[in-house]
Amino acid sequence: MPEELEDQVFKGLGDYWSILFRRRWWILLPTFLCWAAIWTGGWLWPDRYESEALILVEQQKVPEHYVTPNVTLDLQDRVRGMTQQILSRTRLQATIERFHLYPRSRGLSSLLETTDPVDQMRKDIQIELVQSDAKTGGRPGELTAFKIRYFASSPEIAQQVNSELTSLFIEENLKSQQQLSENTTAFLNSQLADARAKLEQQEAKVREFKAGHLGDLPSQLSSNVQILSGLQSQLEGVQRAIDGATQQKLYLESLLQQYQSVQTALVTGESAVAPPEALDKELMEMRRRLADARSRYTDDYPDIVALKDKIAKTETLKKQIEGEIVSRQKAGAASDSLKPGSAESVQLVPSTSMMQIQSQIKSNQLEIQNYERRRKDFESQISAYQIRLNLTPAIEQELTDVSRGYEGAKANYDSLLQKQNQSQLATSLEQRQQGEHFSIIDPPSSPLKPFSPNHLMISLGGLGFGLVVGCGLVAFVELTNVCIRRREDLEGLIRAPVLVGIPSLSERAHGHLRALRQGVEIFAVVGIVVLIVAGNFYAFYKG
Repeated sequence: MPEELEDQVFKGLGDYWSILFRRRWWILLPTFLCWAAIWTGGWLWPDRYESEALILVEQQKVPEHYVTPNVTLDLQDRVRGMTQQILSRTRLQATIERFHLYPRSRGLSSLLETTDPVDQMRKDIQIELVQSDAKTGGRPGELTAFKIRYFASSPEIAQQVNSELTSLFIEENLKSQQQLSENTTAFLNSQLADARAKLEQQEAKVREFKAGHLGDLPSQLSSNVQILSGLQSQLEGVQRAIDGATQQKLYLESLLQQYQSVQTALVTGESAVAPPEALDKELMEMRRRLADARSRYTDDYPDIVALKDKIAKTETLKKQIEGEIVSRQKAGAASDSLKPGSAESVQLVPSTSMMQIQSQIKSNQLEIQNYERRRKDFESQISAYQIRLNLTPAIEQELTDVSRGYEGAKANYDSLLQKQNQSQLATSLEQRQQGEHFSIIDPPSSPLKPFSPNHLMISLGGLGFGLVVGCGLVAFVELTNVCIRRREDLEGLIRAPVLVGIPSLSERAHGHLRALRQGVEIFAVVGIVVLIVAGNFYAFYKG
């Protein structure tokens, strides 16, 4: 039977409206009570205020092709590292003690609190990274800014603590940037010192090798070749001088023999005695050579001056010999009484020219000996330089082996020196705060309304929860309490028609009570509605 009743009871909106009207207090009272309880509990929940700050990441002001930064750590990784350092127990404990945060409560509320204030503060801090996209014009995914949020029980504390956190981030960034840059510079300085020591060792080896092979180095090859060529030219000149001195010696010896034959002829009394033919031939040869030299050089040329002096000396000797011959011939005519070939007659012949020729022969011999010594000296030097030239390929290979380490050390030193200079420029840039740094765009805000709890949403949620509870009670009561209230309900249960309906009979007193009850109900409904509306407006105003 209940199943049949359930099938017949609810048929239209009128039926539902009659149920709502009949069970109105089953809905209003639970709704109001649930709303009032949740609304009151929302105001008992402690308020939390949010302070937000925006920090912009400013790029290096000096172009990177002038100063290359020596801190290549990714900015997001650097921000995460700074966050870990700032949220460390030591830093947060100092901030908690400074602002007297998270005081311990007494009573039952202490059971709901976190035992560690540092953990609670970490939960109250939020770091949000702001990355660029195609709309902002930057490279997608590049960190351009980040937000710092802090939640506290009062707006003043929230702003003060967020200001402290913002300052810590900016100071930590400057400190970490300078520290990383200085560490890089210090590392390069140590590496440069090691490279300088190795370079000095290699320089000492090369210097020692060059000192041991001075004159045999490949770099001196061209000078050695030039010196060898000069020595060979000098040797040729000495050889020509030896040949000239030898010819001069032969000429002087021939001249001496001719002069002796002239002297013998004068002693024997021959009347027609001519000067030595060697002088005439020598004079003709020297004049020819002088004419040939004048065709190529001026009169101030050393060879021409030497030829002129030699010609003058030879002409003087010739005149001297001719004068001696003439004087001897005169002396021979005056002494005809003497026998030819006698000792007295020989002593009349002067020997000045002969002595001069003999002295020239001796001087020529000494000159030849001097030239011979010079030739041997040049030959020994030429031999030494030829040995040097022959050893040059082997020494060049040895020098290459020794210099290979020096070149590597030199290249390493130059590279480290350049990197050190760049690192020092980057460090100076960081110290002057011209590199990549943080700047505050939006300072920590002072919140006007609490961030949580949201009293309006709590009030509306309580109102909705009350409605659900009231409707649930009405549905439960209607489904469990089966009653016949209308003729249609009875006709749905039995097949017999309803013949008579007895109306409800009431006295006048009952009418007054009914009117009074309706007035009270209207007043109660209006009061409940007014309280709910006023509570929601108050929650909306207070946030």
